[in-house]
Amino acid sequence: MTKQKISAVDLFCGIGGLSFGLKKSGIEIKAGIDFDDSCKYAYETNCNSEFMYADVSSVQKEDINKYFEEDEIKVLVGCAPCQPFSTYTLNGDKQKDQRWQLLYHFARLIKETNPDIVSMENVPNLLNFKKEPVLDNFIKDLKDGGYYVWHGIVYSPDYGIPQKRKRLVLLASKKGEIKIIKPTHKPNEYVTVKDVIGNLAPIGAGETAMNDFIHKASNISEKNLKRIRQSKPGGSWKTDWDEELKLECHKKENGKSYGSVYGRMRWNEPSPTMTTFCTGIGNGRFGHPEQDRAISLREAAILQTFPKDYKFVDKEENLKFGQVSRQIGNAVPPKLGEVIGKSIIEHLKEFDNGEN
Repeated sequence: MTKQKISAVDLFCGIGGLSFGLKKSGIEIKAGIDFDDSCKYAYETNCNSEFMYADVSSVQKEDINKYFEEDEIKVLVGCAPCQPFSTYTLNGDKQKDQRWQLLYHFARLIKETNPDIVSMENVPNLLNFKKEPVLDNFIKDLKDGGYYVWHGIVYSPDYGIPQKRKRLVLLASKKGEIKIIKPTHKPNEYVTVKDVIGNLAPIGAGETAMNDFIHKASNISEKNLKRIRQSKPGGSWKTDWDEELKLECHKKENGKSYGSVYGRMRWNEPSPTMTTFCTGIGNGRFGHPEQDRAISLREAAILQTFPKDYKFVDKEENLKFGQVSRQIGNAVPPKLGEVIGKSIIEHLKEFDNGEN
């Protein structure tokens, strides 16, 4: 660890995936800020830090600076909502989603609070956002403010995350060159679906495990039950299903590209990228490799690298299935947060040792 205490404030914190990972790496989390107050319980309970309910566009420098002490390394991190930069948004002329502008508020708060270290995580498509060069502008603002900037696409399995998730990660420092740590896993060492959820109690569609109410699967119709029963791990409805089970929309030319929907995951490889709808079989390859259902909330959380005991709500009667599914899908994998935290700490150690 470095000589100075390292403290962070997390913008767009959600249920705390990034904060939890940073904390595990050794960085103290002072607060998380988000406009979704349904995340408050999970954030404060698991991260043991204050949740500030606020729209980042209205947050002022005083709201952040109050958490920082004078003699410490100040870190400002965040993952602005990524939906505006999705493939659907990039291809849709009618999309009027203005949430991408939140990155400008992130840049504004960096300029106003002047942290020592900055980290931003988002979808790779941010590199291709043509409506406005928002990433280029973000990086220019950082460099104009005296930051050294590194950014790149991170393939999650390279760092022990059991899903084929690609993310854009940016690191910036006032102290000098900074970059992400080297990958920790080679392809033959990737963590698989079976490694992390293979030992969970078996449940059926619509059922909840006796000892964990988050290990709950969504219900499915009789027709979808027939579909999942005919689906093979890694296969497709195109080849696995009887003709009568195929959807009309998928028979059309523009529907044939969605070959993974209603599909099952494979045990021996990382899962697909978790999304806000990853607990429904019709939204991607989110079928359990063996059991006739979509993955449960707990399985989705574990594939996102949340610990098996991560608390999302205080009691079962307060569980809202769709809400928790959305929160899990929106989260930064805690393991990626830990990688970012270790990268920051390794960077700062170089300066403590007088190497720069």
